[in-house]
Amino acid sequence: MLIRIAKICFGAVLVSVAGIAGWLYVMPPELLRVGSGYAAKIVCSNVFIAAQDADVVLAVDVQAPGHPLLKLMHVSVDRTERRVHAALLGIFAGNDAVHRDGLGCTVTPNGETLPRVETASAIRTPVDETVLWPEGGKIESHPAIAPFLSRDDLIGAGMRAVVVVKGGRIVGETYSAGFSKDTPLLGWSMTKTVTAAIIGTMMRDGRLSADDKRLLPQWQNDQRADISLGDLLAMESGLAFNENYGTVADVTRMLYLESDMANFAADQPLEADPGTRFNYSSGTGVLLSRIWMSRLEEKAALAYPRKALFEPLGMASAVLEVDATGTFVGSSYMYATAWDWARLGLLLVRDGVWNGNRILPEGFVEAMRQPNRTSNGRYSRMQTWLPVAGKGLPADTFILDGHDGQNVIVIPSLDLVVVRLGLTPERYDPSMLVAEIIKVTAAP
Repeated sequence: MLIRIAKICFGAVLVSVAGIAGWLYVMPPELLRVGSGYAAKIVCSNVFIAAQDADVVLAVDVQAPGHPLLKLMHVSVDRTERRVHAALLGIFAGNDAVHRDGLGCTVTPNGETLPRVETASAIRTPVDETVLWPEGGKIESHPAIAPFLSRDDLIGAGMRAVVVVKGGRIVGETYSAGFSKDTPLLGWSMTKTVTAAIIGTMMRDGRLSADDKRLLPQWQNDQRADISLGDLLAMESGLAFNENYGTVADVTRMLYLESDMANFAADQPLEADPGTRFNYSSGTGVLLSRIWMSRLEEKAALAYPRKALFEPLGMASAVLEVDATGTFVGSSYMYATAWDWARLGLLLVRDGVWNGNRILPEGFVEAMRQPNRTSNGRYSRMQTWLPVAGKGLPADTFILDGHDGQNVIVIPSLDLVVVRLGLTPERYDPSMLVAEIIKVTAAP
């Protein structure tokens, strides 16, 4: 009798396990598919853009958020097809990311076969090591800065690169093991400021205006038609969007479950009148990409960031990635070396002028240090953050800020740029490092 009962119980367990496995395989929970999409995307970009080891990226970068399910993600890398597949235990809730030259890696949540619409990668010309950066590859470090770049309390846990630019020259830099000035690193939400700069080049040429309304087809017949480009740039559109990364929220759904990210963000309802409420939203960054791209033909739009911004600045490493419909993920996905992030910072510290050529229109960078109307002085009118009072930073400071401790701090009055990149899931505050650098570089 006991043996019979044991067999029945064992059979019931097998049936239950098989049922659960079948459910996970056929209808996996969205949380699992977000996790596999995230794993596939991070591994794909780091392997094919940054030339990192897939196993290391899976063990370190993918698991950095600390969610226990991420430890169960397995990935496979097909270097011939340039595709990464990720799944729970290698079986369940699978999601893929595909790499294309010039467009980076794209999550394909619905199993899309992406067209071979590729834009040429940057032409990398030899760098003259006898000429000072940014014209060449030579740097002259400020001796008083180096000690601060070796202090863990200033550079933060998980630092991968720090570059200091003063007077238009690199005066200090440091890198952690496995990373160098040639390693492209993900800027996360610093990409929002890149998107703003791309829009700035179109404003300069009269193709866009901050006052433009009726911006998208979905918005023509309701109050969303009143949302202006300026409202979006200031994160004051009034659109609903949940930016909580700890669950299946709007932001994670958009990035890892939606093929057309811009349509997903555009379909969100209004929660407030345009211009009356601050809501930080990665959906807004993708909407801004869709809007500026709609002013150009597809091929010209895909080539535009490199032609209008990256090439003039010499940002040969910069890769702005797209979603499955070909829209740039202007909220989150740009890779560039620390030197090239510093080039962007130098453009901004010099009021949008590069080698005497005006890249951004007059007044554009000024808006990056002017608070918007509704964030209590924390966010600007142009996709940047403003420092908290009492941190010892000059009043004209503004900050490009990205997930996991990505920062470019721009201080025009001091002609100073500090780039800090890393993998720091705990909140990193760059103000102490910058304050120390200010002290030594301001000295006669």
